Amino acid sequence: MPKRTLVTAALPYANGPLHLGHLAGAYLPSDLYVRYKRLTGADILFICGSDEHGVPITLAAEKAGVSPQDIVDRYHAQLKDAFDRMGVSFDYYGRTSSPTHHATSQEFFTKLHEKGVFKRKKDQQLFDAEAGRFLADRYVRGTCPVCANPDAYGDQCEKCGTSLSPAELKNPRSALTGSTPEYRETEHWYLPLGDLQPALEAWLADKTDWKPNVMGQVRSWLQQGLSDRAVTRDLDWGVPVPLPDAPGKVLYVWFDAPIGYISATREWAAAKGLPDAWKPYWQDADTDLLHFIGKDNIVFHCLMFPAMLQAHGNYVLPKNVPANEFLNLEGDKLSTSRNWAVWIHEYLDAFPADWLRYALGATLPETKDSDFSWKDFQNRVNGELADILGNFVFRTLSFTGRFFDGIVPELKDPSEADRAMLARIAQARDAAGAAYEAFRFRDAIAETLDLARAANQYFTQTEPWKTRTSNPQACANTLHVGVQVCAALSVLFDPVLPHTMPALRADLGLGTLPAWGEVAAGLIPAGSKVGAGAVLFPKVDDAAIQAQLDKLHVPTAPVGKPYAERGAEIGIEAFAASDLRVGTILEAERVPKSDRLLRFQVDLGYEKRQILSGVAAFFAPEQMVGKQVVVVANLKPRKMMGLESHGMILFAEDRDGTLHGVETAAEPGSLVK
Repeated sequence: MPKRTLVTAALPYANGPLHLGHLAGAYLPSDLYVRYKRLTGADILFICGSDEHGVPITLAAEKAGVSPQDIVDRYHAQLKDAFDRMGVSFDYYGRTSSPTHHATSQEFFTKLHEKGVFKRKKDQQLFDAEAGRFLADRYVRGTCPVCANPDAYGDQCEKCGTSLSPAELKNPRSALTGSTPEYRETEHWYLPLGDLQPALEAWLADKTDWKPNVMGQVRSWLQQGLSDRAVTRDLDWGVPVPLPDAPGKVLYVWFDAPIGYISATREWAAAKGLPDAWKPYWQDADTDLLHFIGKDNIVFHCLMFPAMLQAHGNYVLPKNVPANEFLNLEGDKLSTSRNWAVWIHEYLDAFPADWLRYALGATLPETKDSDFSWKDFQNRVNGELADILGNFVFRTLSFTGRFFDGIVPELKDPSEADRAMLARIAQARDAAGAAYEAFRFRDAIAETLDLARAANQYFTQTEPWKTRTSNPQACANTLHVGVQVCAALSVLFDPVLPHTMPALRADLGLGTLPAWGEVAAGLIPAGSKVGAGAVLFPKVDDAAIQAQLDKLHVPTAPVGKPYAERGAEIGIEAFAASDLRVGTILEAERVPKSDRLLRFQVDLGYEKRQILSGVAAFFAPEQMVGKQVVVVANLKPRKMMGLESHGMILFAEDRDGTLHGVETAAEPGSLVK
């Protein structure tokens, strides 16, 4: 058995908030595993951090008129807060804009450069002469050659989903200036993955226990044959290439991001005052390195990062990469662009974290895509957490309080049913533990719930409300056994319900969290005092679920619905009285306790304004940041939900009631005439 385990979860990109798909892909599975392993006494370290480089961040910054650092600072804080509130128990959460990460990435690059691993190649790349800079793929827009979408990106058409390169776009234009770019020569460093493929294949040959969905994708890439991949690019945001002849070049984000696992571990060690404590986790052969990721990251963590580690030579390679597939929402693919998503920070404003941890954990897309629905969420909370787990705990503790003054009775002359129920504790512990070890978290949760289900059946069959008078010792035995099962469940469910199980253990008088291997009959000695029992899981009503479904609802127009009637004619003087200005949305967020309002911070050029708009049903806040909108600037301020709104943002309304932003490329403060 290895001396230590290092667990990493995919670095979330710091250009938007956390949503349900992120949680199901990497963060909940990794946290379930780590919490379980900690209960076994394993030496385990859990590392993650924000991925803060790349073109989408620079684009968002330019649209918002702020620096890339402003963008990543905002979303790093939001991501970290969401993880904390969800109970994702990272030992350290770093960020790739940190000095330690820059230094670690540059050291890694320099090592490979000194070993002669890289190839240097000159290539023709699109250049914006007006802006004086080379254009990365996302800085090029044009017409998609597949679907004729006139606004496709240089790496992908978001309308048809086709992967593209800038050279494939028709009528390419710069996203910076709108001008037509030209090809100019530039030089970059490449990782020769084709040359490294034999070593990768030899390493992968014994990975027979990896998930079939992971190995299927890996084999597909290897069969096609790996090719050289650029590790540098022309950009002014990122880790500078540490060579004197590489001005204006940074490390490609795919190269520096996984190094973030190493730099975050170094920062964890430094924070502990043990600057070398990171080395055993990365450089000792007795370490199991596990990467928890979603399916879109498989190639990077199973081929590219291992190739980098092999080429470097001083690091351990992954023991396993238990990647999950995709999570759908209400039968449809998650889409942040059309707000078809459940944002974690919004979920946490409505429901406890543990309810989602359980409902999502029970339906994780472990080997194939799965679906999350709000009705299923309600059924699992009400029918499983409340009616099975919560009901059993409440029955046991409330009966013990009523019949035995909260004192755990002795077990004497147990019946076959008593002994069988006590034996189920160790059986559930071992079955759930085996499932956790094999990354089968749905099975681990099901095995644990089955213990509570069996205990409910046992409680009903032994009828302590009857034996209380007809056979007091049988009643005592039922409640003794029930308390032992409650204690076991408080440990076995701790990886899944870390906010709720401590409250149950407090009711049971368990001062410290027992180890996984200690879970057995007898955790609570006879004569111990237990609480009277509380409702662990209040039920979710239909109105609360409908409120969540309403957030996803996009109204459809009845066929043939007429256009709105034209308003009364006005003179030019009436129109001229409206001061219409261009504004840039700097910030956007939902207004607490309002399903309708969004709060915007808008830059009008000459001043910044707070404006509230009732458009939350149509736009996610993050969709609006950076947009150039038209504002009625001379509207009198008014109070809405206790907040001042100074101005009005204009939107266009379709016949079906759908809103669209009125946007312009003019600078903030421009008059709209």
